[in-house]
Amino acid sequence: MIFDAIVVGLGAVGSATLYQLAKQTPHVLGLDQFSPPHTMGSTHGDTRITRQAIGEGAYFVPLALRSYEIWQELEELTEQQLLTKTGGLFIGKEHSAVQTHHKPGWLTTTIEAAEQFGIAHQILDNTTLREQYPQFRFRDDDIGYYEPDAGLLKPELCVSAHLNQARINGASVRTNERMLSFTETDTGVTARTNLGEYMAKKLVLTTGSWVTASLYDTLYRNLLTVYRQVQYWFDVQESHAAFTSDHFPVFILSDRDVYGFPAVGNSSDGIKIAMETYAKSTTPDAVNRVVSEAETRSMYDQYIAPNFIGIGPKCIKSAVCLYTMTPNGDFVIDNHPNYQNVLVASACSGHGFKHSAAVGQVLAELALQNRTDFDIRPFRLDHFVV
Repeated sequence: MIFDAIVVGLGAVGSATLYQLAKQTPHVLGLDQFSPPHTMGSTHGDTRITRQAIGEGAYFVPLALRSYEIWQELEELTEQQLLTKTGGLFIGKEHSAVQTHHKPGWLTTTIEAAEQFGIAHQILDNTTLREQYPQFRFRDDDIGYYEPDAGLLKPELCVSAHLNQARINGASVRTNERMLSFTETDTGVTARTNLGEYMAKKLVLTTGSWVTASLYDTLYRNLLTVYRQVQYWFDVQESHAAFTSDHFPVFILSDRDVYGFPAVGNSSDGIKIAMETYAKSTTPDAVNRVVSEAETRSMYDQYIAPNFIGIGPKCIKSAVCLYTMTPNGDFVIDNHPNYQNVLVASACSGHGFKHSAAVGQVLAELALQNRTDFDIRPFRLDHFVV
């Protein structure tokens, strides 16, 4: 059998792509070396922030808005809540040039994007921030952007929903099977795995941090860099009510590289807060997946205690995930530079999950129609200087 498309890597973007493909043709195959949702890549940890006004660039906003529609579609199909609107509070210094996701002026761009696309929001001055959100230790020059429709996604449920709906629509899904190589043929592409060989008209590589290996023999071999990131859940039992979603939104402290969520679940489950670091690169196979006590103490002393009131030093749990970054924090969505029937996507750079549902639609359209109505020029490989 020759599939219309094979998707390799079934995390956030790959599962979304398989779902969108299967809506149009049942002759599609999804492959993953693990059994998604899993904890080996970038799509785990209970929650991911979603927002509509995108400080990484206004050209991301159509992807974010379309993703909201797809999450709602999936919720209706699965009768599961995937997206919870908690509101989003994004804090920083007005006109700050500090980079977030490799983007300077992140808060200013967020505000401009909201105004450009008519996204509901409020600008909160320092006095209002202190009155409404006593859980934070604000700086004197902080302002806030509040977006009522921002919130959190449940990544494991989203991946499962995409894959289950793809199966319902006829897609084949093979997990715990690793692609070893692929070759282009006169009719498309042949993918070889540790268990077999499959032919397709198109191959879509959505392999997360492993996608770097697919570019080794190209001009873009050094384009992507993988970084280890840690997610932490700290104790809030003594002040749990103040941190539930009724009183506490998802947030980003853009000048401190800190982000987090309201307390989800029981009071003993803690509150998830993380920071971003780009000090040392790694690979998905060599990354240290153990979080040390020293790391946890440093996280609390440097990022929690100076910025929050009511969060205790006890760490309930932690998890390691991976960022796959381009130099400017944009995505890669393009044909493979050496193979016309292979698509490559690295829709991550630390802010990809919120867009993943729409990126899946983009990739499905490119695979089946060789075109998309979304403007993906900023994500083409030739957009990057190598």
